[in-house]
Amino acid sequence: MPSQPVRTYSYSQIWHIAYPILLSTLVEQLMGFTDTAFLGRVGEVELGASALGGIFYVSVFMLGVGFSIGAQILMGRRNGEGNYERIGSVFYHGVAFLLLLASVLFVLTRWLSPLILEEIIRSPSVNAAAGSYLHWRVFGLFFSFVNAMFRAFFVATTHTRTLTLNSVVMLLSNVVFNYIFIFGHFGMPAMGIAGAAIGSVLAEAVSTFFFLIHICSRVPFRKYALHVLPKFRLSLLGTMLGVGIWTMVQNFLSLATWFIFFLGVEHLGEQQLAATNIIRNLSSLIFMTVMALGSTASTLASNLMGEGENESVLPVVWKTIKLGVWVLLPLLALFSFFPRTVMGIFTDDPSLIETARISLYVMMSTYVFNLPGRICFFAVSGTGNTRTALAIETLVLVVYVAYIYIFIFGMRVSLPWCWFCEVIYTFGIFTLSAAYLRWGNWRSKQI
Repeated sequence: MPSQPVRTYSYSQIWHIAYPILLSTLVEQLMGFTDTAFLGRVGEVELGASALGGIFYVSVFMLGVGFSIGAQILMGRRNGEGNYERIGSVFYHGVAFLLLLASVLFVLTRWLSPLILEEIIRSPSVNAAAGSYLHWRVFGLFFSFVNAMFRAFFVATTHTRTLTLNSVVMLLSNVVFNYIFIFGHFGMPAMGIAGAAIGSVLAEAVSTFFFLIHICSRVPFRKYALHVLPKFRLSLLGTMLGVGIWTMVQNFLSLATWFIFFLGVEHLGEQQLAATNIIRNLSSLIFMTVMALGSTASTLASNLMGEGENESVLPVVWKTIKLGVWVLLPLLALFSFFPRTVMGIFTDDPSLIETARISLYVMMSTYVFNLPGRICFFAVSGTGNTRTALAIETLVLVVYVAYIYIFIFGMRVSLPWCWFCEVIYTFGIFTLSAAYLRWGNWRSKQI
């Protein structure tokens, strides 16, 4: 009997799914750009504190994102199987759980964050500014968690174009709200860093209402069983948590250690922290591109396994990596040849730009491993092996944190050597994820 031909996706088919995710993540990243650009005109303290406050918030937020990724994998598998009516039940169970989780995390963050920040941030002015930012920013958990489930639904069903328009609306809202609340316009007081937090929360609320309007008017309700609220099924929530709990922990650990990195830099000085925030924003622009391609690889892996096309997963992963190279090259070239120009978006201080310049090159070198590593890592999760993905992340993070404590907290190395820990991290993610996809037992995973 002749062997069954391996199903393939063309580059154009992969790009058709990836580019709306890419545009939406890039546009959302521009929200951080606008915060940094506005606060860079307020002061170095606010610029550095927004990085610490932002990373603290995102560390909490990634718990919700981790669960939504688990739900996305489950919905993607059902989409591949053709069991469309079961997608709606997963979606509604996910929204209910995330709203409950947002309520718990809101209370804990409002209660604990002032105590934590006071203990770990050396500069009193940075501590006060970061606390002011988080005081308002945590209100966004309710909107951002619901938005994460909407995105999971659209990515899992490969209807990703909606994400682009939503992100544009969200970005424009953030620019307007930042202008009003940071500097004080249209009768509002100038609130500085607190105004940036309020602007982000309101922009996320606008995003939620956009998704609600779109899903009510443009999505085929009956196909996905979105027209009725399902009965609560503990077994379904247990299945979702069985997949999602590992991505929740993995995402939280990843961002929590990123926060430790920023704390180490903060101990070097306020200017080094401000410079690192600029590099973080530029890195995030590239990283969101990688994440979009990784999300595409994840949902294609999930759909292919739902269709029984397990042998098609690795060819799709390889094609996604090659596509990513061509997408990233122009951006990396721009940063390489015009570093002062791109950093000048965030600050007009020449000494701050010079402090960040060499570290910017170190950051860009990480994408030699980060691009293939993240796509392989997302593909591991897309197969449903989220526990394995957590094990990979945890092992690499142990080395990452050890480097931070030895070289940044202990030896107080220069800023470029601080950023070298990212090279170590991305190399570890790449080698372990690629090895698992090559030799691991992921093809028989059932969810």
